[in-house]
Amino acid sequence: MNLQIITPDKKVFSGEVEVVTLPGTDGSFQILKDHAPIVSTLGKGTLAADKQVFTIDGGVVEVLNNKILVLAEAVL
Repeated sequence: MNLQIITPDKKVFSGEVEVVTLPGTDGSFQILKDHAPIVSTLGKGTLAADKQVFTIDGGVVEVLNNKILVLAEAVL
């Protein structure tokens, strides 16, 4: 899957990943290959992509055709 993490200032990450764990506003959830299309709000917390970890300050995620786009307020 292709993951992109973007803030208003810059592109923080772009690359291929196997699994992504996101801090949803109603609890954390995971995205795996061939996940159904989804758009969700994100809360402040930890975004883990394979072995990389980012702390985000809220935002939105869109998953479509094995592409994950995270629009984060900020990466702390």
